[in-house]
Amino acid sequence: MKKNRQVVIAFLGNFNYDSRCLNLHHSFTQRGYDVKVISFDWLTPNFKEQIGDVSVLKLKKKSSFIYYLKFASQLIINLLGTNAGFYFAEDVYTLPFVVLIAKLKRGKVFYDSRELYGFLAGLRDRQIIQKLLFKIESIFIRYADTIITTGEMDSEFIQKQYKINNTLVIRNLPLFQPIDSPYNFRKVLSLSNETKILLYQGVVLHGRGLSLLLNVVKKINDIVLVVMGDGEQREFYKKSATDAGLIDRVYFMGKIPQRLLLNYTAGADIGFALIENISLSYYYALPNKMFEYIHAGLPVIVSNFPQMKKIVDDYKIGFAVNPEDDKEITGAVEELIHNKSKYDEFTSSCRKAAEVLNWDAEIKKLFTVIE
Repeated sequence: MKKNRQVVIAFLGNFNYDSRCLNLHHSFTQRGYDVKVISFDWLTPNFKEQIGDVSVLKLKKKSSFIYYLKFASQLIINLLGTNAGFYFAEDVYTLPFVVLIAKLKRGKVFYDSRELYGFLAGLRDRQIIQKLLFKIESIFIRYADTIITTGEMDSEFIQKQYKINNTLVIRNLPLFQPIDSPYNFRKVLSLSNETKILLYQGVVLHGRGLSLLLNVVKKINDIVLVVMGDGEQREFYKKSATDAGLIDRVYFMGKIPQRLLLNYTAGADIGFALIENISLSYYYALPNKMFEYIHAGLPVIVSNFPQMKKIVDDYKIGFAVNPEDDKEITGAVEELIHNKSKYDEFTSSCRKAAEVLNWDAEIKKLFTVIE
């Protein structure tokens, strides 16, 4: 009997701005699979809703109940129109519907547990919703044929939490690709060659270190902060920068299309992932932005949480600092600004690390399971 080489990827987010979904799509299409993507957007203005086999369905976030009802109904309708061999739930929100339809269609279920959804920072003050997500995951995760995580500690936690062992670690690594034309921030923002560019990349949310970076900019001259990304707290941090008198030293660039992202990243000098210890999911974080900095040749300053610190220590690509120690953060920034030999050493290490820490090598583990 001929193997079903159709793949469905479902994701509560815009596929075109999610590196993990894009890389997954790329890997399957490169191997001759037919891939259909069902994704959603409620923030990006004027996005394209259909490009080939990729659907980005419009949601209006007026009422959480109506929002979720529309999401669920659109997802179910689109899933019912498929007949795939492999179904990927790219978050806990799509998991129940993917499980139900995949079992109906006799397809394999892959659950991409990219966060510890029972311990999300954004739901610290919304415990009813947090407990509901935990309950949903605890029920439906058992129907997944393979549970994918982004780090070893995540896998260990999930195995212990749910008493399961069918996990597979696929880290959030970029595709290995040359960076031919780094974005010229200095020209676009009218900055001098002496001004160092600090980079915050990713969703703009509380607990991701933006407030810490604003403090750094206040304390050190001849640096600016570039924020690449969007999110529900973007206006809050723009106001914070204005109130702190930093409006001419903090630049909010918005979302950058994934195909251009590394070129933009390479235009900065230091990459940051100062995630704060406000949830277990954050403490276990191994964010894709850190690996994007590595591929762009940027020395990093990250939180000294276990999984991030291990990468920094193993590959010698920057500093892992205590995110609660303002003096340690500032000292690390000043060291990279003023110690050129150390900076160049980290940059060289980033180039070497990128040859190992890339999606092309990482995704082979998934195809060992599938094929």
